[in-house]
Amino acid sequence: MDIYLPDAPPLTMTGPEGRHGIVGDATLKAAQRAGIELNLIVLPWSRGQRTVEFGQDLLIMPLSRTPAREAKYTWIAPIMTMDRAFFSLDKRVESFEQARQAYRRIAVGMGSAQEQKLRDEGFSDEQIYSLKIGDNPAQMLLLGRVDAWFNGVPESRYIWRGVSARPLLMSPVLMTTELYLACSKTCNEAMVQRLAKAVETLRRDGTLQRIADQYLKDL
Repeated sequence: MDIYLPDAPPLTMTGPEGRHGIVGDATLKAAQRAGIELNLIVLPWSRGQRTVEFGQDLLIMPLSRTPAREAKYTWIAPIMTMDRAFFSLDKRVESFEQARQAYRRIAVGMGSAQEQKLRDEGFSDEQIYSLKIGDNPAQMLLLGRVDAWFNGVPESRYIWRGVSARPLLMSPVLMTTELYLACSKTCNEAMVQRLAKAVETLRRDGTLQRIADQYLKDL
């Protein structure tokens, strides 16, 4: 069965064999428990979302459950909670209002829930600099081409340690969502139930937490 994902370590990745990120490893374990073989497909995040939304029996991870997306997908199970914040090299802010005043250009993942959040909070098109999900926003921040980066906390820290030793200034957490394993709106109900049950089993026995700890222990 096809499952769509971005290359967004440490959440999902297609690097060394056996390591597919927190959500990736958890989903693969759940699928194995449910007797479902997965075919991983990496696409730009916006395209991946559209493919699943308008397809049938296609899986996607890790998808933030937001009001704008609620009716577009079948929500199978939450895998983890994701906090978002602003990261900068020289200006720490405490709120969205401060960020609107302090930052001329803000890097954000294209097609991400945090990009939509900036628009909902009244940031202008000139302030929002959408980039392919991955390490591009970190590089742009390091080079001074953007003033800040609005992104998931563990993802940003994971990526930044491979980009620079300079300290990052982080705002308080200003956005939190659940990251889900989801499916097309038209999706096999029996498969959904098997996967949901498998994820819940991994949550109860501590496997989900152990997977997360393995990736985040050094951060």
